[in-house]
Amino acid sequence: MAGDSRVLMDHNMEIGATPAQVKKLPKHLREPQISTERTHLISEPLKKPRQRYVQKDGKCNVHHGNVQETYRYLSDLFTTLVDLRWRFSLLIFTLVYVVNWLFFGFLWWLIALIRGDLVHGDEEGWTPCVENLNSFVSAFLFSIETETTIGYGYRVITERCPEGIVLLLVQAILGSIVNAIMVGCMFVKISQPKNRAETLMFSNNAVISVRDNKMCLMFRVGDLRNSHIVEASIRAKLIRSQQTKEGEFIPLNQTDINIGFDTGDDRLFLVSPLIISHEINEKSPFWEMSMAQMEKEEFEIVVILEGMVEATGMTCQARSSYLDTEVLWGYRFTPVLSLEKGFYEVDYNNFHDVYETNTPTCSAKELITKLRDEPLLPQLPPQSPKPKTQTFDPLDCLSELNPLNQDEKMEERDSGDRGENNGSAAALEEPPLTDGLPD
Repeated sequence: MAGDSRVLMDHNMEIGATPAQVKKLPKHLREPQISTERTHLISEPLKKPRQRYVQKDGKCNVHHGNVQETYRYLSDLFTTLVDLRWRFSLLIFTLVYVVNWLFFGFLWWLIALIRGDLVHGDEEGWTPCVENLNSFVSAFLFSIETETTIGYGYRVITERCPEGIVLLLVQAILGSIVNAIMVGCMFVKISQPKNRAETLMFSNNAVISVRDNKMCLMFRVGDLRNSHIVEASIRAKLIRSQQTKEGEFIPLNQTDINIGFDTGDDRLFLVSPLIISHEINEKSPFWEMSMAQMEKEEFEIVVILEGMVEATGMTCQARSSYLDTEVLWGYRFTPVLSLEKGFYEVDYNNFHDVYETNTPTCSAKELITKLRDEPLLPQLPPQSPKPKTQTFDPLDCLSELNPLNQDEKMEERDSGDRGENNGSAAALEEPPLTDGLPD
């Protein structure tokens, strides 16, 4: 079959058949494409995208499963209600009030039924517990009026009903507690500081470049509002799986990334966008990581910005993350701050923009080693025994500043002095010359 199809394809090529016509051959006559070395290189699979630990918007991509001790959620009921989604919060808010009104409405109707107010309410001389309460609907309406303190004045409790007075006190107290809980939940949910975090921005990418002869990892943060974040601080974590020397595998191990904790640079005055820098030194997890090695690594950098909202005083936290594919080697951020007439202007159109810069592809450890190995001063030529002429040489100034050369000069001077002293002493000890005359 393969030979026949090859002959047919050669015949079609001879008569000038187009490739489209060749493709119209039956499927069983088409010869499968043989992969070559070039096709392997072209179709080489790209790096598999890594699952995020923290989303770009700050949500943690972690789900808790097989939680058997669910009663723990009920022990902190207020936080559980606040953490619910809005549709469930509104549903619970409505159900709590409706069930409460129905429950106390049933109790008012039950009192009226037991006392006989539903039967003898219209008779003259009969004093009911609650006037004008003759059905369950009227009891439900009276329960709503009592708990919400509307007081239309049509249905009122009489003084000859002690059980009704006790029920009125209980409903008033429990109604106040329900109002405090539900209104408090709604207020906290509306004023949650995580909504303030929506106006805190992080750059889409992190960059690595050289600053002051030091390799640095940088990212940019900004605040869109005019009301600032008070006592703002930032920290970063490196999320990477690790295997110990004993063979223990630690998934998603967290390592601190120093972004100025020891110098106070982690405390931010976030009025305009700032570039947060991490110096890659001996204590950095990127110390021995070059550009080629970083392309093979799988990690995630989680950045956390915290502070108090100036308007409410509540603590706010904004989070974001950078995967290994989102860390650009050899780039810097485009400036966004410009000086206008009487004020500074921030152009947020360039907030995420970067530009390429000359950056060594070696690791920070290798870069520091090269800088240390390079001589700080040029090599001086060997000293000649010939006397020096009175010519000015800038290298002589450098040699004078070198303490090693000064020590050598002091040794030469001392040796010369010792030689002169020895010569003079020898001259003094030399015996006097005789006249050569016989005695």
